[in-house]
Amino acid sequence: MSDLPRRAVTRSAKLATLPLSFAGRTALGIGKRIGGKSAEIVAQEIQQRTAEQIFKVLGELKGGAMKLGQALSIFEAALPPEIAGPYRATLTKLQDAAPPLPVSTVHKVLAEQLGDDWREYFVSFDDQPTAAASIGQVHKAVWHDGREVAVKIQYPGAGKALLGDFAQLARLGKLFGALLPGLDIKAVLAELRERIAEELDYFREAEAQHAFAQEFKDDPDFVVPDVIAANEMVLVTEWMDGVPLSRVITEGTKEERDQIGLLFVRFLFCSPARVGMLHADPHPGNFRMLPDGRLGILDFGAVNRLPDGYPAVFGQLTRIFNHGDMDTVVAGLRREGFIRPHIEVDVDALLAFLAPYVEPTAVEEFTFSREWLQAQAASVTDLRPTNVVRQLNLPVSYVLIHRVHAAGVGVLCQLGTTARFRDEVLNWVPGFADPVVD
Repeated sequence: MSDLPRRAVTRSAKLATLPLSFAGRTALGIGKRIGGKSAEIVAQEIQQRTAEQIFKVLGELKGGAMKLGQALSIFEAALPPEIAGPYRATLTKLQDAAPPLPVSTVHKVLAEQLGDDWREYFVSFDDQPTAAASIGQVHKAVWHDGREVAVKIQYPGAGKALLGDFAQLARLGKLFGALLPGLDIKAVLAELRERIAEELDYFREAEAQHAFAQEFKDDPDFVVPDVIAANEMVLVTEWMDGVPLSRVITEGTKEERDQIGLLFVRFLFCSPARVGMLHADPHPGNFRMLPDGRLGILDFGAVNRLPDGYPAVFGQLTRIFNHGDMDTVVAGLRREGFIRPHIEVDVDALLAFLAPYVEPTAVEEFTFSREWLQAQAASVTDLRPTNVVRQLNLPVSYVLIHRVHAAGVGVLCQLGTTARFRDEVLNWVPGFADPVVD
């Protein structure tokens, strides 16, 4: 990897290796079954090797392909324990890093964006990136006034490459379905494609990050680095140290995981009320545990603008669900467009589908765990056409909220957090504290 692969034929060839290799492994698996291996063991082997190749290729492609890989990586907590280990190692790498751009390309972008005298902006600039994301990578530097800064550089050609990625990835739905049955990959792709234009706009990202930084300045719980400078392809912000959430997941004490998980939820729930926006990319690579115990938040390229805060109906229906009135819940979901008029849903299946989002709000204290999520996932991965997941519609106004909540549950289960989550919903989600009326 010397640069972001931009030529369509190159990118298509890389993506094309995925279904072909999967078919080859499936054929190999059939041979092993004939040789005496059980179907379950063979399936696990196929899933493991498919996962390794999928996320390797997605990481190499960066762009939309890596963005999809990051989205899928959140769901690894729902995988059976016997294959979760290999997934976890591969996916954590994908969340935190990607093959870096060569130094010459980095310097070329800086010269094009900041001028040939770009070095005058910095006392020093580290040519080796500290992090790589889906459409850009981050370098540590010292600004001309002595402040340590993070310099986010967008990959050359990223915008054009993204559209090609999504066109190719849309053809791989069956392959991803084999890894995560029940995940509506088409909806994930549609949502990501809809929002990618915003993530390419560093001016828009700078505006969002500055708003968060101002609101949470000197906050006892949260730290958001402020923006120092921005243009089309370069974003300069204050530098922030800290332990990545991925390391807290694997190495943190129970106390640390409980505290950081609670702050993670508090940040997501309080932001719409305090800032009028929701951070819409809550994967572990975007969060840090700071030495003083606060939660640091990075990457505001994907935000959901909610000037009126969370929709009140969200809290109201959650409260009604907790009271067991599923008829009213179904009626409310119909009014909001989640269930179309001609669709009839299995109420028990709907209850099982909604449980992971609602159960933690029904008790004073709740423990998220991989085992709990696996049990929840098992109830909604029915592949029949009547599966409630396939019957539900996701209104446009709820697409990012759903993405954040689904991803957030996955992160909390990775952390294994025990905390008073219901208090956060009471404090920050309108409608949840409303009395239930007939």
